[in-house]
Amino acid sequence: MKITFLIHNVYGIGGTIRTTLNLAAALADRHDVTVVSMLRHRARPRFAIDPRVTLVPLVDIRPDAADVTDPLFHQPAEVFPAAEKRHKQYSRLTDRRAEEYLRDCDADVIIGTRPGVNVYLARFGSPRALRIAQEHLTHDCHGKKLRAQLARHYRTLDAVVTTTEADAAVYRAKMRLPGVRILAIPNGVPEPDVPPADGTAKVVAAAGRLVRAKGFDVLIEAFAEVAAKYPDWSLRIYGTGTDEERLQQLIDDRNLGGQATLMGVVSPIEAAFAQASIVASASDAESFGMTLVEAMRCGVPVVSTDCPLGPAEIIHDGVDGRLIPVGDRRALAATLLDLIADEPARRRMGEAALVSARRFDPVPLSHTYDELCAELAATRRSRAWQRGQAVWRGRARRVLRRLRR
Repeated sequence: MKITFLIHNVYGIGGTIRTTLNLAAALADRHDVTVVSMLRHRARPRFAIDPRVTLVPLVDIRPDAADVTDPLFHQPAEVFPAAEKRHKQYSRLTDRRAEEYLRDCDADVIIGTRPGVNVYLARFGSPRALRIAQEHLTHDCHGKKLRAQLARHYRTLDAVVTTTEADAAVYRAKMRLPGVRILAIPNGVPEPDVPPADGTAKVVAAAGRLVRAKGFDVLIEAFAEVAAKYPDWSLRIYGTGTDEERLQQLIDDRNLGGQATLMGVVSPIEAAFAQASIVASASDAESFGMTLVEAMRCGVPVVSTDCPLGPAEIIHDGVDGRLIPVGDRRALAATLLDLIADEPARRRMGEAALVSARRFDPVPLSHTYDELCAELAATRRSRAWQRGQAVWRGRARRVLRRLRR
């Protein structure tokens, strides 16, 4: 079977890129897999790509690339939805290249990985292929205008796959998609190439984009309480982002310069997590929580906010990690202090995390996609009938409304 993934920019860094490449590599054991990157901004991808996976970039946005001299490159995209936050990075050239590629694509299955790219899939993808939209953000993260656009396009697809069951339930309740299978398949994280943590390192680690929504300021404030009681413990925060200067100022203001450090980007992150005894996340919201699973696969217990929607489906509170209320600095500090003080409990949670996280291995998850594709192929006619019935019912309702007026 030929499987093609459509992704925004595989040359960057992010959870969607990591999980797409993890799944592509697992599927490549049995299938012919291609990853199509809408954009390309550097010579080589930052993440390693399985040599069995074919990489196809569509628009090269490097300053010296020929594509940037094309007049269409400087015209705003017309197909990629304007309400999508990445719209400014897209152009009529991207629209055209996506249409050309998908028109000639002979894949049996095409999987989109973000809302605007899924619109390309719906508009240009061959109906002969199974067309699957992955949602790595949550339904409620999208604005009202974008949700309306997505509903119109998604109802022509075969399936919508979310990363959590909670988000799948929201899609089923709020976006009527007759004939479209809506289900949750979590992101895959492979077993790391590093030995698991032994729970003795006096390090709390965290990772992610340095933006306000990730709550690193709350984590730093909480760690200030930890540092006062345990001056031999340190906090290491991995990542970059627009909040970096503010977070560094907060570290300086709390006199944590010797204990809390912004480490920059480290990839892969597992080696850094394996050098910690606790990983913390203070996010306001998570569509999944890749770093939580990556930490657990290193045998490190995670302390995370119980934010919508991912952490509660990853962490078993008190068994392989801890869940705390969103924005609660005191609860975060108290939980960190509890785990620091109780090394046996910390080690037990780390061992439990190592076992629990195996359910996110990409290989069995790739078989879930095999099963989904078989189901979608077998139900094409019945799902088309459901879609047709919904269209006729909608038309009938509109006629009745006009008659009543």
